[in-house]
Amino acid sequence: MGKSRGMLDGSNMYHFVEVRLTDGDVTKVRIDRRLWKSIEIDDRIVKEPGSEPVKG
Repeated sequence: MGKSRGMLDGSNMYHFVEVRLTDGDVTKVRIDRRLWKSIEIDDRIVKEPGSEPVKG
């Protein structure tokens, strides 16, 4: 998996990670800068309904 960032609209920086879901699928998701800076490859991210994703 990997981390990336980009200015998709030319003015705002967006942070992305590729994640492997529990069913094995891989998807690219946008996360906030603080979480993006704190994670490394093979870290676990948990997303509960109605809350922001956190390092798990």
